[in-house]
Amino acid sequence: MSTENLRNQEAIDKIKEMVDKIDVGMICSFTSGSDYPHAVPMSRQEVDEEGNIWFLFSSESETHRNLQRDNRLSLLYAHVGDYNFLSVNGICEISQDRERIDKYWNKMIEAWFEKGKEDPRIRVLKVIPGEAHYWDNKSNKLVTLAKIAASAISGQQLDIGREGKLSL
Repeated sequence: MSTENLRNQEAIDKIKEMVDKIDVGMICSFTSGSDYPHAVPMSRQEVDEEGNIWFLFSSESETHRNLQRDNRLSLLYAHVGDYNFLSVNGICEISQDRERIDKYWNKMIEAWFEKGKEDPRIRVLKVIPGEAHYWDNKSNKLVTLAKIAASAISGQQLDIGREGKLSL
C-alpha cells in the first residue's frame, strides 16, 4: 500500500467521496467519568464544500449530552466490502438551524422524531474535521486479497491501494 497524503481541496474531495459512499459512520464522543468513548452509528446528511459533515440527532441522546460537555469527537467509517476506511477527528457545533432541518428532513429522520420536523428535540450537528486518515483500496476485497497473496508469493510489490493523511 502506498502513501498519498492529500491537502486542501483534494482532501475535502476525498472525505466527501468516501463519506458519501459509505454513508453510516460511528460517531465517538467522550463520556464523563469513563476512559472509553461512547460510539453510535449515524447516517450523514451532507458533506459540504468546506469538508464539514452534517447530521441530525436528538437532544435527548447520550451523544448530545457528551458533546455539550466536550465538543471533540471522532468519526469512523468502514466499507469492508471494498476495504475502504476513513477516520476523522474534529470538533463540532450544535444548533437548531431551521433551514438545515428543513433541508435534511427525510423519511429516515422522520422515523426518529414522532412530532415531525417541528420536534423540539431535533438538533443539527456540524462536524468540523481537524485531522483525517484514509485507507482506500482501488478494488474490492476479493481483488485486494488476491493481490496480497500474489505479492507474498512473487515477492513483487503490487499496488493494493492508497492510504494517507487528509489535511483540510
